[in-house]
Amino acid sequence: MYKKNIPTALERDEFIKIFGGIYEHSPWIAEQVYTNGIQDDYNDAEGLHSAMKDIVETAEKDQKMVLLCAHPDLAGKLAINDNLTTASKFEQSNADLGNCSPEEFDLFQNLNSRYNKKFGFPFILAVRGYQRAAILGIFKKRIKNDIRSEFNEALMQVHQIALFRLKEIE
Repeated sequence: MYKKNIPTALERDEFIKIFGGIYEHSPWIAEQVYTNGIQDDYNDAEGLHSAMKDIVETAEKDQKMVLLCAHPDLAGKLAINDNLTTASKFEQSNADLGNCSPEEFDLFQNLNSRYNKKFGFPFILAVRGYQRAAILGIFKKRIKNDIRSEFNEALMQVHQIALFRLKEIE
């Protein structure tokens, strides 16, 4: 149960302000949840996450692709220029991505470029609980996937990131 920001007690603008960034740069998801009607079971992270996930899963493929493309590269240019969202900055920082060796940084840049070229969206991983070496290992493995498998995996990772973010609001 949310302690302060109980979804059923929020006006639309407040709801969007609080939950609009749960999915990276995609307030349309929170807007749609609100428009569909806030239910009592949305008053905890899992319930609200389920509703938000349903919105994404029923979206058109193009809209899902826009959602995936809204995510930053791991240890990428946005991180270097300090242009990540607050949530992304926190997540990448906790995975120690800001302390890459020059070799690790170059490897991330190379993998980011190859991945984007192959799939058309950035590599997405819910990095909570991972450190650089493990992330690089996962990255190297997933870049070998086919487009359909990786598209589905990226969406699963986006949903996991959203759930982590919702749980932090509680």
